[in-house]
Amino acid sequence: MSWEIEFLKYIRENMTGPVLDKIMVFITSLGNAGIFWILLSIVLLIPKKTRRTGMFMAIALLIDVILCNGIIKPIVGRIRPYEVAEGIDLIIKKPTDSSFPSGHTAASFAAAVAILFSGRRLWGSLAIVLAALIAFSRLYLFVHYPTDVICGLILGILCAVAAYFIMKYNEKKMKFLQ
Repeated sequence: MSWEIEFLKYIRENMTGPVLDKIMVFITSLGNAGIFWILLSIVLLIPKKTRRTGMFMAIALLIDVILCNGIIKPIVGRIRPYEVAEGIDLIIKKPTDSSFPSGHTAASFAAAVAILFSGRRLWGSLAIVLAALIAFSRLYLFVHYPTDVICGLILGILCAVAAYFIMKYNEKKMKFLQ
């Protein structure tokens, strides 16, 4: 854990500033409760042309919330880095749940990879860039350890893979997608 705190301190000492602080607070807010990704999946569910992508995202996000927030976080119960390191002032509201894995990262990568897997390469690539920025913002803001973010990324990808198989084997039964 000490290397992780040192890594976070390195970011804090070498990369932060007033303008970037505002940018990172905004970027991280996009991942709050997965709201950006949830709203995007709902919007994509409306037009028939994007309904498959919206369903893909919704399934990946549902799997993610069950695994990440419902099972893993309560079992692991890892305290957040700002609670361990001394003298850290947060510029966002203190998260109240446990640190491992990063829910922002997991939801972001679940949704972004689902978009990519749905065949929308440009949208998926842009979504992955946004997911990576959200993941980095969690480190920048000192609310997650690097391993929280790495495991959140892996969990998000696995949720999208699970959604892929669910879609593959049930798509013919989902008449509204056709």
